[in-house]
Amino acid sequence: MANISGGSAKYEGFGKDGKGHVSTESGALDNQPYGFNTRFEDAPGTNPEELIAAAHASCFTMALAFQLADKGHSDGTIETTCKVTLEKDGDGFKVSKSALSVKGGGDGLDKATFEECAKTAKENCPLSKLLDTQITLETEFTG
Repeated sequence: MANISGGSAKYEGFGKDGKGHVSTESGALDNQPYGFNTRFEDAPGTNPEELIAAAHASCFTMALAFQLADKGHSDGTIETTCKVTLEKDGDGFKVSKSALSVKGGGDGLDKATFEECAKTAKENCPLSKLLDTQITLETEFTG
């Protein structure tokens, strides 16, 4: 069974003067502003790379939670941040790296199991599989 999720974007104007809004089908994002100024300057709003970073962090975290549950762990906390790098690539740009940093621990969980499960989650979460870029992982076991 496939799970299909949706999002939409509307952009008015072109180039640096254009302004857009992005929304998700669920309504979690509703007409959030984005554009050149939110992507390359400090204007309020979001940008595609920030959304990818949040999506990758949440996907990886859920994958790790399920890896740990499969190993018999049921109580703990995982916190993940993700930094996505956008670089010039010829006439355009590309996402060249997604850097995951996870901190977590739980009752009865040891560092080796946490790191093993984190590595497996990094390799197997659907967004890691989607991204055609270098993905790095830094772990911090909190006990």
